[in-house]
Amino acid sequence: MGTLVDLADWLPMDVDIWAWVGETQQQLSEAGNVGLAMALGDLPAQAYEGRYPQLDVMAPAIAQQAESLELPWLEFYARYWHLIGRIGDRAQGAVAIDDAQQLLAFAQREDVRECPAVPAAVEALAVVWANTDGPGYATDRLETLGAYLESTTPEKPAFAGLVTQYVAALIDAGKPGEAVTYAESAVERLRTAGREASWELGAESARALLAAGRASDALDALQAAAGFQADDPVAKEHRDGVRRALILATLDRIAEAVDALPDLDVVGEHPRVWVEWSQAVNKLAGSAQITNTWQLGRVVRQWMDYFGMMGGYRSRVELALVAGELAIGRQGVWQARLLADLAESGTAELREAGDLSERIAALRATADATAEPQAPGPVEERVGLFDAADGFNADPEKWVGWLAPLSGQDIEATRRHTTTLGFLGYPATGADIYWKLLVDSGDIAGADSDDVAYLTTLLIEARQDERLEQMAALLPHAAQHLTLARLHSARERWQETADAAEHAIAAGAGIEARRLLSGAAQQLDANGRAAEVLLEVLDELVDEDVWRMIVMATSAEDWETVRKGAAKIGMPIKSKEGPIEEEMGLIRLILPAPDGGQRQVLSIRTGPATARLALPQPRGMEYNAGDLVVFDPQLLEPVPDDPQEQQNFVPPFAAVRILRPGGYTSFFFDGAAPSEEDWAEFTEVMAERGWPMWVYSDENYTVTHPTSGESLPGVFGWVAVPPDVSPSEVDALLDDATERWVHPLAWLDLAREIDVEVERHERIVKEYGL
Repeated sequence: MGTLVDLADWLPMDVDIWAWVGETQQQLSEAGNVGLAMALGDLPAQAYEGRYPQLDVMAPAIAQQAESLELPWLEFYARYWHLIGRIGDRAQGAVAIDDAQQLLAFAQREDVRECPAVPAAVEALAVVWANTDGPGYATDRLETLGAYLESTTPEKPAFAGLVTQYVAALIDAGKPGEAVTYAESAVERLRTAGREASWELGAESARALLAAGRASDALDALQAAAGFQADDPVAKEHRDGVRRALILATLDRIAEAVDALPDLDVVGEHPRVWVEWSQAVNKLAGSAQITNTWQLGRVVRQWMDYFGMMGGYRSRVELALVAGELAIGRQGVWQARLLADLAESGTAELREAGDLSERIAALRATADATAEPQAPGPVEERVGLFDAADGFNADPEKWVGWLAPLSGQDIEATRRHTTTLGFLGYPATGADIYWKLLVDSGDIAGADSDDVAYLTTLLIEARQDERLEQMAALLPHAAQHLTLARLHSARERWQETADAAEHAIAAGAGIEARRLLSGAAQQLDANGRAAEVLLEVLDELVDEDVWRMIVMATSAEDWETVRKGAAKIGMPIKSKEGPIEEEMGLIRLILPAPDGGQRQVLSIRTGPATARLALPQPRGMEYNAGDLVVFDPQLLEPVPDDPQEQQNFVPPFAAVRILRPGGYTSFFFDGAAPSEEDWAEFTEVMAERGWPMWVYSDENYTVTHPTSGESLPGVFGWVAVPPDVSPSEVDALLDDATERWVHPLAWLDLAREIDVEVERHERIVKEYGL
């Protein structure tokens, strides 16, 4: 659990709120909700460390519980950190504006407004506006932030965060000089108040200096900020590296800029820095140290799509222009023109276009003046040359240009050209070409099934659903419903997928329709039907299909189908009928944890897709030792090449569902570790009873001697018992098994449950500091 000191490292929350959070954690723990208390302290780390699956589960859960308990400060806290996890590193824009405005409105409620962290909601709204369209929302940001800054003094922790966003808004408003002056004044006011500026304020001051044409001063400012504590300490290193690289590149200090620039695999998971990183790369692309490749172009194109989905409208346009300039450097004339078109269409979503029209026109002019790469041969031979090219080293960007003269006329060229366009991130362009050839010509009803599939994929990727439905209406019955099933599946409309796939199968569609129906039926928890539709064509299935059928048949407890599938892939099963219960070795099952994370649980494989959990789990988990679990037999880690490592390798698989609960109940024990002899006897007693037991403590866990105060090795863990064992029996056995130990073991929760020797266990917990 995060301590108060740990939590206070995460700004811009006020210190007073952290004291309150610490008290709330304690109250939750005492009420028995240890998991929620731990998650409460972990929310800031989840937001900043990118543990979004956990954050997206726990933050709403805490907010909901806070609302039901009428704890508005706690609700604000949870909602705030969930929002920060979206608009901080993930840089969500328009999709988060409503939530940011609702959070600010919530913060202004009478029962919340006295919370010291309320100004953080103002800062969050300014951030989400900046993510959406910085210059377009500059005036709104300045007005909103300014109103709060008037009543916020440098002594308050919220001051630095609000000032940082005010400086950013001034830059976006086209006032970099004023931003520099304001930042310098704020830093001085903080110093006078005995407080240090945040790294973010120092870095934003450097950005203002760079925008003002003072790159050398910007570098000095960034260097001066290096020792400042960051509001987001996890991101500081890569954010500093990106900004430093951009400033150094502007100063033409190329080698230093390249050294400072974080690698793509570092920034790839951090959308907040994508635009600035791309700008730095663009300035460095002419150097020998930076390789401007089609792979880079494809990544930046994917980033554009991300911002399109997240409502980062300004970032999408800026990336389009940068990507266009990078494409020119690769002689990607066709790509630069398409990117200029995308940038132009993106300006319609901006509140303030500024000089974008001129920049787009300049990109188009440069593209028109750039020579395209020389083709490898005459037009009529290019399809053959494409097929003969080395797939590993071939440049798909160049091939798009070389195949373009034939595309839309020759079907073979069109297939290669349009699918390559889709691969590079331009499915709409590929769909337009294919559409003219197949649909506008009126030949779509008689088109080859592969061509219909290619066009379907392009339209799905381009999110042109209405157009796809229009095309489907022109197809024969089987192809029509197969096409619609593909669309519904891509959009996760499972009932519609199942209905369309059923129609397609009835009309004679092949294995693809069955796969779609099977997948949709599984999502609808109709596992019997999902397996049946594949079993009907067992001889046509590849191994991947068979394994899927086995998993779904196992979930439906259709053991006959499981055996048929196992026979198909050559997996021997000893029993001939009924449930499959065989010992097939140890595996690791990956299961969800309550905080949105994952747990690995050692298990015994009992069938092709079943395993029984072998380890006791803490109270509050949705699974425990003895539970029979269905798993996906696809390995999550490769088998090691080294023979020695293979001997110790326990294969991991993803759990699918609990097939049959074992009904086991877990009880917690804690105390000073006994002698090795006593511990061996204790574990033997548990094993004889068939009670799974597992120690969760490690060698670093210590307890305190009640009289001398010295540290003693400690041990804590859980023991699980089957449903026919009463808590009183567990208490009696634990008491008997540990009565001769030098130091007593405590099982306080169990004692409270049966109301036996509660005071003794409470005394042990207190005296040993458990």
